[in-house]
Amino acid sequence: MNWQVAWVGTLASALFLAIFASTTASAEVRIVGDPGGEVSSYIQKFQGVRASGQRVVVDGPCLSACTLMLGIVPKDKICVTSRAVFGFHAASYYDDASRSLVPTRAGSRLVMKLYPAQIRGWIEHHGGLTPRLIQLRGRELTSLYKTCD
Repeated sequence: MNWQVAWVGTLASALFLAIFASTTASAEVRIVGDPGGEVSSYIQKFQGVRASGQRVVVDGPCLSACTLMLGIVPKDKICVTSRAVFGFHAASYYDDASRSLVPTRAGSRLVMKLYPAQIRGWIEHHGGLTPRLIQLRGRELTSLYKTCD
């Protein structure tokens, strides 16, 4: 009989820890080095984050398509650390014939529409979206987004 009580107690403790750990672990999404990728997958990913209400902690580079998070996740759910960097560039597609990335104005216009006004203004102030990566970091970044506690 004692082994049954001990087993139930152990099971209850394990269940509590599993629930507690999964709740706290899923309370935030941490970005530590995201190079970006295919735009539609990032839109889908960050729409899921927005729907979940999770906080996004940017603790390293968030480049290219990763930056779309800024226009999808509510600003009050985003915080940045001193290591955070956002990198922006023109939208492009891979051309099989030339085996290279080709900038697309239409894609860049669409991406710009996704960004909040402050980010659009910052990008325009720094020359707009071009094939060259422009980086938002440091004081400029913390003037736009809160720092993580």
